[in-house]
Order: sequence, then structure tokens, then C-alpha cells
Amino acid sequence: MTKEGYQVIEAEDGVEAIERLRENSIDLAIIDIMMPRLDGLELCDVIRQNYDIPIIMLTARDQLLDKKQGYLQGTDEYVTKPFEPEEMVFRVKALFRRYNRTSSDIIRMNRIVIDRKNVEVTDGESILFLPMKEFELLSQLAQFPGRLFSRDELIRLVWGADYEGDDRTVDVHIKRLRQRFAEYVDDFVIQTVRGIGYKIEVKTP
Repeated sequence: MTKEGYQVIEAEDGVEAIERLRENSIDLAIIDIMMPRLDGLELCDVIRQNYDIPIIMLTARDQLLDKKQGYLQGTDEYVTKPFEPEEMVFRVKALFRRYNRTSSDIIRMNRIVIDRKNVEVTDGESILFLPMKEFELLSQLAQFPGRLFSRDELIRLVWGADYEGDDRTVDVHIKRLRQRFAEYVDDFVIQTVRGIGYKIEVKTP
């Protein structure tokens, strides 16, 4: 990573990693699952609650259940050992490209344009009117195309940490969004990852 021009800050374990996050402006975290004092899954949860940065989970585990747990905790990518160093570089660059799309109040998904500042969605010709929670949910997913969000994450990010309703409300709102944007499947799709949550995939023009 240093050879690629990135500044790297290391931590010996999860507790030290939290200290480094507090002391420095961190843009991306690469986390090993097996760490003393605070493991990678616990650290991932802390980061998701306090920081809006990409996370790559690095581990020797290659079981589907372990990957599911990692994604549920909020990791963006899951890399299993052994791996080629170049692969890690590619994934880091891809995540930065994905997150950089969120730096503007304008999010573009081909014909669909989301204006977060003015709370408006257009298709290039007309304004598409969405209820506020649908707008917030669509915006949250669209900010990070390709990133998988668990239902719990979406509840916390869209409805708030004090929400006491059923997490199935996410499913209901996703269904409404799919119906609303059914004619725009060539622009983007909301994908379901069974047992985990949802992500948006933007189609290549």
C-alpha cells in the first residue's frame, strides 16, 4: 500500500485500532478478524457506529457463515488468505472510487439523479416524488453502489437507533422502491442478498 502512495497506520489489535481512529483521519480500514482484546468483527461494529469509511475484512476463514457474519457487521469487502498483494490494491482502489461518489449532494445512476440537498429525484425529464423514508433509503443505498447493507444498518441509518418497530419495514420500503422504479431497471437495480440485506448495483451504460 505504501508503494502505491498510501499512508499506512498500523495497529496491533482492535483496541489499539480504535485509538488510532480517534487520533488520525482514517480513510479506509483493513481489518483482520483474529485479533486479541477486540476481534475484527467487534472492531467493524465500532467503526460502523462511529465512522463512515470503507472496511475490508481480512481473514483466513473461508466459510460462508463467517462471510455472512462479516457482512452483517458492515464490512464492504471480504478477502481470504492467502491473497495476492495486487488484489488488495485493486480492492482498495475500487472502494475509494465507490465511496468518492458520495462526496457530492448529487448522486447519478444513469438517468436517475438524486439531489440530496433539495430532496429530489429526477429521471432527466421529470421529478419523481417519493415519500421521505423511501427517499432516505434510496439515497443511503445509492451513496455506496455495490455495498451490502444489513437490515439493522439500514434501520439505524434511515429510521434511527431508537426505532422500535419491526426491521421488516425495510423489506416493505424496498418493495415499494422496486415497484416505483420498475421501468428503470436498465439504470440500476436493488439486489437482495438472502439472509443479510440489500445493495444497489448501477448498470454500465
